[in-house]
Amino acid sequence: MRFTLRQLEVFLAVAAADSGVRAAKELAMSQSAVSGALSDLERQLDVRLFDRIGKRLQLNELGRTVRPRAEALLEQARDLDRALSKQAEAGSLRVGATMTIGNYLAVPLMARFMRDHAGARVTLEVANTLEIARRVANFEIDVGLIEGEFEHPDLDATPWRDDELVVFSAPRHPLARKRALSDDDLRGAAWIMRERGSGTRQAFERAMRGVLPELHVSLELQHTEAIKGAVQAGLGIGCVSEIALREDFRRKSLVPLPVPHRDFRRRFYFLLHEQKYRSAGIQTFLDLCRRDKR
Repeated sequence: MRFTLRQLEVFLAVAAADSGVRAAKELAMSQSAVSGALSDLERQLDVRLFDRIGKRLQLNELGRTVRPRAEALLEQARDLDRALSKQAEAGSLRVGATMTIGNYLAVPLMARFMRDHAGARVTLEVANTLEIARRVANFEIDVGLIEGEFEHPDLDATPWRDDELVVFSAPRHPLARKRALSDDDLRGAAWIMRERGSGTRQAFERAMRGVLPELHVSLELQHTEAIKGAVQAGLGIGCVSEIALREDFRRKSLVPLPVPHRDFRRRFYFLLHEQKYRSAGIQTFLDLCRRDKR
């Protein structure tokens, strides 16, 4: 073998940081040691993996091609090391979740995972669908939990569970007195919505085909709780996941607005890089998510 796992680790750290200086800090190495390891790797393989642009190191086409394989190989080596050392089987896990999942589902799942696997190191990042997909594609997180369909040549989106959006308002909103909303009601309302790029917005726009250009979106917000607060204050009506509204409907601080002729059903998905090694921790977490019935 003409390379070492340490050289692969340096290669991947520089690829993520676009900088030998930042990679050195991440790996707790000197900058000269990082530069030496990377130079040795390229010399031993007789290749160039980066374009040198000033002080920046940017992956070239060959570097981008081998990066997923290097990620998978290094993760397998770490998994083997944990098994041989009899460490916690689950190891570390980096989870990314979209807003609804992150705020209402992911934390209890992660807490259960950590209870079942003492010593496991788990992190959670919450962002919209586009950002979670970007981080999965860049190997910054291991597993993405997203709210909508997503296509990317390097990513696998696997169905997880069903969900449904609900149109809702404050109890005193004029539309709250109606048994069902018509398309004219939808056109005449002021809407408080999630931003473009979110899975919730994607599902809403799909459900509103035919009337979408005529809807009046008066406010776009990045957080579901902010949307609920604006709706409760009487600024308009909203449409978010039923999961996020259960407690509000129970307290009657918000009320559902039936729109029976529109289909608001959707699915949640697991998002993983197609060349990401499915470690024991990743597989255990996915199985836990599939068993969850809340």
